[in-house]
Formats: sequence, C-alpha cells, structure tokens
Amino acid sequence: MSSRTIGIRDVAVAAGVSVTTVSHVLNDVPYARVSPETRKKVRSAAEQLGYGPNRLAQALRTQWTGMLGLVCEDMASTPHAGRIIVGAEEAAKARGYNLLIINASGAANLESRQADVGALLNRRVDGILYATADYRKVEFPANLGSVPAVLVGCETGEPKVPAVVPDAEGGVRRALHALAGAGHTRVAFIHNAGDVPSTRRLVQSFRAALDEAGLDGGTAPVESGVPNVQGGYFAARRILSGEDRADMPTALFCHNDLMAMGAYRAAAELGLSIPGDLSVIGFADQGLVADSLYPALTTVETPHYGMAALAARLLIDAVEAKSDLSLLAAQPAMVDCTLMARDSVAAPPGQTT
Repeated sequence: MSSRTIGIRDVAVAAGVSVTTVSHVLNDVPYARVSPETRKKVRSAAEQLGYGPNRLAQALRTQWTGMLGLVCEDMASTPHAGRIIVGAEEAAKARGYNLLIINASGAANLESRQADVGALLNRRVDGILYATADYRKVEFPANLGSVPAVLVGCETGEPKVPAVVPDAEGGVRRALHALAGAGHTRVAFIHNAGDVPSTRRLVQSFRAALDEAGLDGGTAPVESGVPNVQGGYFAARRILSGEDRADMPTALFCHNDLMAMGAYRAAAELGLSIPGDLSVIGFADQGLVADSLYPALTTVETPHYGMAALAARLLIDAVEAKSDLSLLAAQPAMVDCTLMARDSVAAPPGQTT
C-alpha cells in the first residue's frame, strides 16, 4: 500500500467530480450548487480514502477553528451534566466541530462568568454554549456577545442572546392530565421553596393544568420545601397528615425526583401504599432515582440532551452564516418534556379505570 498522503484530487477522481466540487462539499460552502446525490458521493469517497479538509489551513484563511466552547454552570454536582455534554458534543461532531468544556460554579458572579467566557475566547472558539442544569434566568457578561452564543436551559435579560429551554409548562400539563386520566380529582403539588421565576411558573402551570382537566386548580394544595429528599418528605407529611382521609389528596406531583423520593418515605410512615393509596409523579427524570424507587417512579423528563443538541446545531448554523441568531432571540426555542410512565400512578382508592 502506498504511504503517500491522500489529497483532494484523489477524492475528486474517486467521486468522478471536479476538485472545486469536492472543496465546496467538504467545506459546506453555502452558495455551492451541488445535488444531494453528488454530495453523498463526495463524502463517501472522502470517508473511504480517509481524507478530511485541512482545518489548520481553513483557520488561517477564515479565522475559523472548528472549536465550540461549552460553559456548564455547576454541573459537577448534577446528574444532568452528562446529557448536556453528550448532546452538545454529538451534535458538534456531526458537523465537524470539537467541544471545549468549562465547569463553572453555580454561585458564580458576573466577574467569574466573564472570566470563564474569556478563557474560551482566548482559545479562539467559534461560538459558545452556556448551560445550566436548572431552568432559570442568569445574568451574563458582555463578552459572551463577542462570538455567536446560545444558552441551554436558561435565559438572560438580554434579548440578543437566544436560548433553548425545556417546555416545563407542557411537561406539567402532561403529568396532570395523566393523573386526571387515572381518575384523580384531589392532587397536590410539592415544589421548590426558592422564590424563583421558574418555580412560580410551575405553580401557575399546575393550577392551570388542573383547570384544563376540569378540576379546581385554585384550591389544590401546594406545599414547598428544600428541593431534596428531606424537603419532599416534610412537605408530603404536611399534606398527608390530615385527620380526614376522605379529603386528602390521592396524588402528589413533585418538583423533582428527589422530593418524590421523600414523599415515598412519608407515605410509608403514614401507612399509605404507592400507587394503591397514593399516586406520585416526579419531574426531571433522574434515572437512578426513578428506577431505584419501588414502585418505579413515573416522572417528567427534562430534555437536557435534546436541548444541548438543538442549541449546538443553532450555534453552528450561526457560525457558518446559515442563520441569524438575532432572529431567534425574541422567543426561546422550546423542547418537549416527555412523561416517562413507570409504576407509581394508578386509579385512586376505590376506583378502577
């Protein structure tokens, strides 16, 4: 076998096209008039020969480096980090880009955020993704606008920065409609005690979803707690410890899966079986939690992988001048939250569906 370096002319000969056509296809030249069949033929020939564009030469000509930055805020302590990183990385690699990742502290101030973004800019990334594990508004530094940028799972007060966020309200509706469909008319909500916009929106969505299902959302019990197992336990105890079982909720919807775990403990201490006496639905689909509970927890999935993948594709389109991010900044792009049905929902006591 020859040891010579495979060049663009070899690809052109193998594909039966001109060198210019190969260059246009492999460099994704937006104005190139090349049929899908020819593009497929060129890419197949390049793959078989092991040929790829000279990224260094491209960078020198166009200032393009083929590198995207991803700032993950406080991701080391959350199970969602892996989904965000894999989603962004796989979408980037599919388009010929690599990912440079920085883990930022969730307690980061504006100055430290600016330093994190600056570190990526110093490495001449073509664009930046900024991700948080929990949906919230965050203040971002001005230098984030030095290159194309897209937010993942968060928003900013700056409308010029587009965002990809979960359709949390839609997820709440799916959960409540599932409970109503099972026959529940008395449903309670356990939510994060923090007074943040995302929590307030979830409470509003909870009440609205009950109204849509023909129930009285305005009078449904709502309790708050620290968003962990202990917070869910104490909130559930407050809801379920009434003297009259006939008036108590037959279903709980929990802000996250850890709070749902706490609700399981409270129910067990009060002699309530799940789902025979009490149905429970969580939020965020922390797989290790949801699958380890008995019965397995029905929960709403927060689409971290899908959000990151979509954000990466939008960012790359902007880097390659195939779209204008300012057109996407007015309204966040939303990704559906799927209800992951397991075993913690059944008809209320004394009723069959």
